[in-house]
Amino acid sequence: DHVSMGVTAALLTSGNELASAQKMLAESSRDTGDLIDSITVTAPGQSTPPYSQPGGSRVAGEMEVLVTAGNEQTRYVHLVEFGTSKADPQPFFWPAYRLLKKRLKGRIDRAGRKAIRDAWSGK
Repeated sequence: DHVSMGVTAALLTSGNELASAQKMLAESSRDTGDLIDSITVTAPGQSTPPYSQPGGSRVAGEMEVLVTAGNEQTRYVHLVEFGTSKADPQPFFWPAYRLLKKRLKGRIDRAGRKAIRDAWSGK
């Protein structure tokens, strides 16, 4: 329906913006580029890659867009993000989220309010 289309578009835009910021922050940890390439935006109804972080493989809900990092070949995302006893952390995933959280939430809230107003007025 019209309401969910407007909100889904805002969710996808926000997911892509977040993924881009994460990829940019992950550049400092670049070795092969596999980690950066594994950062994925999953649309509603689609499955996240196996072994992705956070949460592993799961299906995004009807009004949900998921941004994950990692896959079957790239299972070390948490080691880069949080470090190990032999390697310092090189955080990229959560810092990008914290940096953009307010902006993304605002976009999604505005899209939801607009979709409801439009539906209420019959547009």
